[in-house]
Amino acid sequence: MAGDTGIYATTAQIQYKAGAKASAVSKAEAYTNVFIALAEGVINTMCQKVFAATQAAFTALPAGGKAILSDAASSLAAMYVINYDLSGFTSRVEAETMLDLLRDSFMRDINELKEVEKRDFVIAGT
Repeated sequence: MAGDTGIYATTAQIQYKAGAKASAVSKAEAYTNVFIALAEGVINTMCQKVFAATQAAFTALPAGGKAILSDAASSLAAMYVINYDLSGFTSRVEAETMLDLLRDSFMRDINELKEVEKRDFVIAGT
C-alpha cells in the first residue's frame, strides 16, 4: 500500500463522501489517488492558482484554507468514485442525488476560491 498521494484530500475523506454503497474498487486507495490528482488539477485550473504544490505547503495553510480545499477536492473525487460504478446503489436516482449534493458542495467551494479576497484569506488566513 503506497499511502495517500494527494495533497488537498485523503482517501478516507473521499470514501466518507462517496458513501457505503460506492464501488469498493473505486474507493480503493489506488483509484482515489488518481481521482484526487484529477480533482486538484481541476481546482487549480478553475481558480488559476496552485494553492499548495506539496504536502508541506498545504500543511502550512491556515485551517480554514485547508478545510475548503479539502472539501472541494474530496467532493469532486467522490463524484469520480460514484460515477465509476453506479451498480451498488439502490437506484440510479440515489446515486444521482449524491452526485448532485457533491456537485453543489464542490461548486460552492470553487465559487468562493475564485474570489481574490477569499483566495487571499485561504492562503494567508487574514
